[in-house]
Amino acid sequence: MIYLNAFLFAGIICAIGQVILDKTKLTPGHITVIFVVIGAFLDVFDIYDKFVLWAGGGALVPITSFGHMLTHGAIMGYNEQGLMGLFVGAFDLTSAGICATIIFSFFLSLIFEPKD
Repeated sequence: MIYLNAFLFAGIICAIGQVILDKTKLTPGHITVIFVVIGAFLDVFDIYDKFVLWAGGGALVPITSFGHMLTHGAIMGYNEQGLMGLFVGAFDLTSAGICATIIFSFFLSLIFEPKD
């Protein structure tokens, strides 16, 4: 059942993004920012954690998860270390994903030529 829930959650997120992209003049960058902010907003009210328990990896893959991780890490860091933990904690949970993105982007830029 967890596989079905993961598929449904991630599929709904992707479908919403596609509908927004098709029906509005928003760019993919705008939609990405909207989803990150929505994920952060849902984490503030402990709603996104319920999605993670229900959908498992399907809730941890979409871009909404990045906002959730940033906010979750910042809140945990603030509770443990105070104001400085607010800034350190945000990157504590997301550092592996950010590093992987930078490294993969670098190697892919060596392989592929950009289009004009």
